[in-house]
Amino acid sequence: MPIIMRLDRVMADRKISLKELSEKVGVANVNLSKMKTGKISAIRFSTLEAICDVLDCQPGDILEYKRNEGD
Repeated sequence: MPIIMRLDRVMADRKISLKELSEKVGVANVNLSKMKTGKISAIRFSTLEAICDVLDCQPGDILEYKRNEGD
């Protein structure tokens, strides 16, 4: 998949745990864990907005587009 989740990197930079982010964003810990590991196929804008608000970052800090080789 050409979209890569960088949530783990931003969380580490901000020194915030999955549990703390989950509580502040209002999203289940298990769902954030799936986001963190890139095991999701979609994310709601409202969730992305809440994550960016808590982590004080931009969506581009969390999401990265990587072109498939050969394209």
